[in-house]
Amino acid sequence: MSPRSTVAPLALAVGMLLISMVSYQCGASLAKQLFPQVGAQGATAYRLGLSALILLLWRRPWRRSAGRRDWAALWGYGLSMGAMNLVFYMSLRTIPLGIAVALEFTGPLALALFGSRRLLDFVWVALVVAGLALLLPLRGQLHALDPVGVMYALAAGAGWALYIVLGKRAGAAHGADAVTLGTSVGALLAIPFGIAHAGSALLSPALLPYALGVAVLSSALPYSLEMVALTRLPARTFSTLLSLEPAIAAVAGVALLGERLSLLQWLAIATIIVAAAGTALSVQRPALAEPLAN
Repeated sequence: MSPRSTVAPLALAVGMLLISMVSYQCGASLAKQLFPQVGAQGATAYRLGLSALILLLWRRPWRRSAGRRDWAALWGYGLSMGAMNLVFYMSLRTIPLGIAVALEFTGPLALALFGSRRLLDFVWVALVVAGLALLLPLRGQLHALDPVGVMYALAAGAGWALYIVLGKRAGAAHGADAVTLGTSVGALLAIPFGIAHAGSALLSPALLPYALGVAVLSSALPYSLEMVALTRLPARTFSTLLSLEPAIAAVAGVALLGERLSLLQWLAIATIIVAAAGTALSVQRPALAEPLAN
């Protein structure tokens, strides 16, 4: 395969990943505005439930033969998606969007660094630790972050790492239908939590336009684009190319939610971004030598 024919699908995958990140953070900003009405649990139920409905009507995966596929990976992918979204939205109740994403990002970054033995990789790890030390509520300051929100964001990071690993397997087994089926599995996990918390408020017609916006921007569109990237990039490469995610989230929080971050918090986010970008640059050359899925 010529270098040009190899670069083209990689460039397409990277472009789709960038669009998905912007869409995701705009959707998260919109979802946070629903918290006063239905809570984080209700917003998660809206997001995954309506996304699953949209994707099922659009893709109609039942028309294709199931065959003998990796259903364990699909269920793991869907459950990790549902849990990741739920705990991430729970974190947004008490900490800013940019900080929540920076903490969540430690999951894919740890995946990217897993198994590394070079000295340079430990430099990136040290930068991540430094960034976390600046973010985490360890200093007893008046405006320290809520510890519960921090734990939710870190749990979302673990779910994100599982989403990457299992999503690659699910995408290889189920193709484009993996997003539809996985989102449906995630909705099965999230909807009961939403009903238990918000009850009949979820049926309010006034909230439906916002709920649909959250579903499209936060799940239906970005997950579909991400699946294209997941099936064309090695998992390690995919995880390192997300280095702009915390910055996009921080800007979205400032622009759309009126959130304000201190200089120290911006420095912490920048430190994690530098670590992620450095990791991406250091693994780029060997990653391109890996076989691409599909």
